[in-house]
Amino acid sequence: MIPKKYTPIVMAFFMALLMSCIMSFIITLVNVGPVDNIMSLWLKAWLIAFSAAFPTILIVSPLVHKLVSKVVSG
Repeated sequence: MIPKKYTPIVMAFFMALLMSCIMSFIITLVNVGPVDNIMSLWLKAWLIAFSAAFPTILIVSPLVHKLVSKVVSG
C-alpha cells in the first residue's frame, strides 16, 4: 500500500490516466472517425496525452486548489 503522504501524487496519476484516456479517445474518434486502426491511433494519442497530463496536473493542482478556495464560500 502507498503511504498517505503520497495522496496528491496518486490522485494526479489516476486523474491524468482517466482524463487523458477519455479525452484522447473522443478527440481521436472525432478527428479520424471509426476507422479500422482506431485502437492503435488512440493508444498513441493516449500515451502522448498522459505524458503531458500527469506533470501538468502536478504543477497546476496547487493553483486550482487556491482558486477554488477563493471562489467557494464556507
